[in-house]
Amino acid sequence: MQRMIFVNLPVADIATSRTFYTGLGFGINEVFSDEHCLSVIVSDTIVVMLLDHERFADFVTGPIADARQVTQVLNCLSAGSREEVDAFVDAAITHGGKEYRAPMDAGEMYGRAVADPDGHVWEIMHMAVPEGGWGM
Repeated sequence: MQRMIFVNLPVADIATSRTFYTGLGFGINEVFSDEHCLSVIVSDTIVVMLLDHERFADFVTGPIADARQVTQVLNCLSAGSREEVDAFVDAAITHGGKEYRAPMDAGEMYGRAVADPDGHVWEIMHMAVPEGGWGM
């Protein structure tokens, strides 16, 4: 069985989140989406579940962090090239995101980061694959 990851994030507005994430080219699984939740398909093994605060509160026991005030997590997605990194960030900014920090260029590794409309940070990283692969 190939494992999947479901990243659950609280959002203020489902419609705004839909515009942002579909603007990045991600699909939506409408079966698992409604007025309180948006199921964003990043890949066959990665799904981002965006839940409005009311629905997100059903799953947590404490207060919901405001990602614009504190960094709760850095999500990092791989990219096939430097150009793909730049195109992703440009699309994110066009659809309501903000550049989170300056680009990182370490030769074999190039990345940028954006925050979605709710402040959740997404790093996009291109890394040269080591000889022999990643060992997975």
